Amino acid sequence: MFDNPWFAGILLVLLLVVIIVLFVMLQFINLWIQAYFSGVPISFIELIGMKLRKVPSGIIVNARIQGSRAGLDITQREMESHVLAGGNVQRVINAMIAANKANIDLSWKTATAIDLAGRDILDAVQTSVNPKVIDVPSAAMNRATIDGVAPDGIQLKVKARVTVRTNIKSLVGGATEETVIARVGEGIVSAIGGAKDYKDVLEHPDHISKAVLAKGLDANTAFEILSIDIADIDVGENVGAKLLAERAEADKRRFQAEAEQRRAMAVAQEQENVAKQAENRAQVVLAEAEIPRAIAEAFRSGHLGVMDYYKLRNVQADTSMREAIAKPTDSAKA
Repeated sequence: MFDNPWFAGILLVLLLVVIIVLFVMLQFINLWIQAYFSGVPISFIELIGMKLRKVPSGIIVNARIQGSRAGLDITQREMESHVLAGGNVQRVINAMIAANKANIDLSWKTATAIDLAGRDILDAVQTSVNPKVIDVPSAAMNRATIDGVAPDGIQLKVKARVTVRTNIKSLVGGATEETVIARVGEGIVSAIGGAKDYKDVLEHPDHISKAVLAKGLDANTAFEILSIDIADIDVGENVGAKLLAERAEADKRRFQAEAEQRRAMAVAQEQENVAKQAENRAQVVLAEAEIPRAIAEAFRSGHLGVMDYYKLRNVQADTSMREAIAKPTDSAKA
């Protein structure tokens, strides 16, 4: 029987198949034993299928064991689907266990959606159980305080601490921590501007907290604001007085410019009058130059006699004498 080549060939093939099966089983024997004794038995066929689908079988087995021990009803197919989608199934299972212990309603669908959205679902659950404190302004804003100006013009520099916890239902699509910081900062500035004066803010800093909380700044965010505490308030510069001084200086420069403009217009007007006077004098000189010509023409036409001419000269001489007498002398001026 063993001399038959066909029988020997078939026996060799069967032996190779048995060796291959044993080799494959040896690869998964540890996981199979671990799953079996943990109460979540997985067949070798399922383990081989995960290998062919390029699903990390070790992660799936550990996740199923953790979920089963915690009382979570999550199937192997759901875990594999999340891994193939690029999610972190181990982190999701840890988050769901933490949520279950804290009596937080967190379904597998919601947890995987948050994980695939790029949010740290485990950190979100931990923050929901143990609220965290956010500094306003944050270190990323590159500023030490939130500055606001009271109605009396005094600048106030404020530091606040916001206590928040994660809102699991709004984590997908909700605004991030940066939005909460920006909204709180805006609310602080608005509250300072709406106060009576800076003294009222210093005496009652809780008015800022109440005014900011009343705005519902956590709407459409991934957080729920529990409290806003004013950590520090410092008095800055008198912005109102500074603005008034700058305005007065600007008005001064404007008035000076207007005065200079009026002076320039007056100088131009004066020069224009001087030019008109010169023009009038020139016209008078031209008119006086016509007098001898008119007298000569009167002589030629017989309208003016010699005696008339001498009378005219006597009148002119008498007028010149009177003008000379009327002018004050140098000694009289002195």
